[in-house]
Amino acid sequence: MQSTIPSAGDPIEARCTKCRKNTNHIIVAMAKEVPVKVECNTCSGQHKYRPPTAPRKPAVRRTVDPKIAERKEREELMPTMGGKQKTDYTMTTAFKVGSLMNHPVFGVGIVRSLGGPRKIKVLFEDGLKTMRCK
Repeated sequence: MQSTIPSAGDPIEARCTKCRKNTNHIIVAMAKEVPVKVECNTCSGQHKYRPPTAPRKPAVRRTVDPKIAERKEREELMPTMGGKQKTDYTMTTAFKVGSLMNHPVFGVGIVRSLGGPRKIKVLFEDGLKTMRCK
C-alpha cells in the first residue's frame, strides 16, 4: 500500500493553538516531506504544524457502597473488642466512643462517634445507625 506525500495546499488534521483543539487545516509550507506551517480552517490562524492529540479517555470512577465499607470496618474491629463488656441499649444509658452495645433488634454494635446532643452513631452488622442516648 502506497501512502501519498502531502504537499502545500492539501488538507490535514492538526492541533490548533488558537482553537485549542484538533481541527482541519491547510498546509501552507513544507520542509522536505513534513508540513511546517498550517492554516486553521476554523479560525484562519496560521501556526507551525502540531500533530493532532489523541482524545483523552474519561477516568473510570469506582463507587464504593457505604454498606460494604461499614461491614468491612466492623469485621476488622470486632476481634479487637472480644474482651469488652456489652451494655444493653436503653435511651437513658450514656455510652462512650469505642464501647460495645447490645441492641434487642440490631444485635451487638460498636459505638463509633457522638452524633450531636443525646445521639450516638453505632456500627451494627447491617450498617451504621444513629441512636438516641443520654
